[in-house]
Amino acid sequence: MKKVAFITGASRGIGCETAIAFARAGFNLAISARTVMPGEQFEHSVCDTDGTSLTGSLNETAERCRELGAEVIVLKIDLLDSESVIRCAKKVLTHYKSLDVLINNAIYQGSDINAPLLDLNQGTLERIAQGYIISPLLLVQTVLPAMIKQGHGTIINITSGAGESDPPSATGNGGWGYGYGAGKAAVSRLSGIVSREHGSNGIVALTVNPGVVTTETLKATIDEVHLSTLSKYSASPELIAQVLLWLTKSSGAEALQYQTINAQDLARLHNISPVFT
Repeated sequence: MKKVAFITGASRGIGCETAIAFARAGFNLAISARTVMPGEQFEHSVCDTDGTSLTGSLNETAERCRELGAEVIVLKIDLLDSESVIRCAKKVLTHYKSLDVLINNAIYQGSDINAPLLDLNQGTLERIAQGYIISPLLLVQTVLPAMIKQGHGTIINITSGAGESDPPSATGNGGWGYGYGAGKAAVSRLSGIVSREHGSNGIVALTVNPGVVTTETLKATIDEVHLSTLSKYSASPELIAQVLLWLTKSSGAEALQYQTINAQDLARLHNISPVFT
């Protein structure tokens, strides 16, 4: 019987490539995001530098995964809507009856997440709290009982250096704002709680920092000067996908709980390489 992975934010970037990597490894999939069809635009979404929608959609990801032999269910999710989040997770369990891996990758990406301190308003903070604290928690709370019942499960929460340290410079000059940093700091605390409370139930919960990754969103939100500088330290989404797959298959992953795993360092340590299609 094939294992099942539920990957959020799979319309593009790390989520898309992770879905493909898991499909190639023999998993069946549930993938979710807001963008189901190519070209869709939403309030608080990131656009390309010319104002058009970013490339990528769930249907396109699903097609690539099905070509690799995976069964895939496509689920529209809105992180700013708790009912949408819970409904999505329940559909995964109803369809597959079990779940082996949850990768909490989707984030709220509104243009206001890196607003300067004096411009940061309550509405932005409320959306960040919903997208970075409440929605990931709701996903975990919804699928965790099924994982506990089956006696095993892996939960990976994707964080960022912004949640671990202070910015190198002010927002707008290569740094991040308080809103994004606070949101990712909350994500960084979730896995340790899951492990402490449910490790005895066979649950492995991990926190992963991908580092700088050359995604469609990065290219759309960073100017050419900073993009050129970051490119020296940037990884491909395909590499991060292979790291996440390794963490679900390696017996050594359990020892990496209660810390933030630097994905690029782990790749170098274990000679993990990207797989391109």
